[in-house]
Amino acid sequence: MKKILIADDEPDILELLQYNLSKEGFEIHTASNGAEALTRAVKIKPDMIILDVMMPELDGIETCRKLKEMPEFANTYILFLSARAEDYTQIIALDVGADDYIIKPIKLRVLISKIKAVFRRTGQTDDDNKISISGLLIDKNTYTVRLKNKEIELPKKEFELLHLLATKPNRIFTRDEIYNRVWGEGIIVGDRTIDVHIRKIRDKLGDEIIKTIKGVGYKFEINE
Repeated sequence: MKKILIADDEPDILELLQYNLSKEGFEIHTASNGAEALTRAVKIKPDMIILDVMMPELDGIETCRKLKEMPEFANTYILFLSARAEDYTQIIALDVGADDYIIKPIKLRVLISKIKAVFRRTGQTDDDNKISISGLLIDKNTYTVRLKNKEIELPKKEFELLHLLATKPNRIFTRDEIYNRVWGEGIIVGDRTIDVHIRKIRDKLGDEIIKTIKGVGYKFEINE
């Protein structure tokens, strides 16, 4: 049974999520502020942590930052669930290590689908360089892409961008993060470089595969 820790200072939200996620077979733990979330996380070692942004004692941003500084949570999936809809808040949350950001009011079906997709680790094989999702195979060992058994040719940067986004389906990657991880820190490229590469990938694989999050970045989208 997968363990999920939910931190939110609204009791109604905690009760709603605990009830519905427990029905889906998850073991749910709750915290009412960031400080309590840190303490509980260290104790129970959750498989996923869901954080609100605005919480007493320690807000969600600082809680996420502190969690990601601990080696045991370096690869733990952290999701923000917040009423704060400003682009800059979402960017900060992603910059400190969050994997996704969902704006309240909560759409339970969407949230549950995202959680299940994470725990299935959709497309991950024993070889982390190979990803297979909905008929799309991305193999970093050979830098090849196959869509429904048809090989698709992608130049190196297009391939690396696609592979990065596909490593964490439905997780938003900021533009700065993409620049740093695909082109490298200190490398100067034009402002539209990512947009051009995304357009070329869509031309080859379909428009629906990569979603633009206005003012934030891009994500490889899987609809449940």
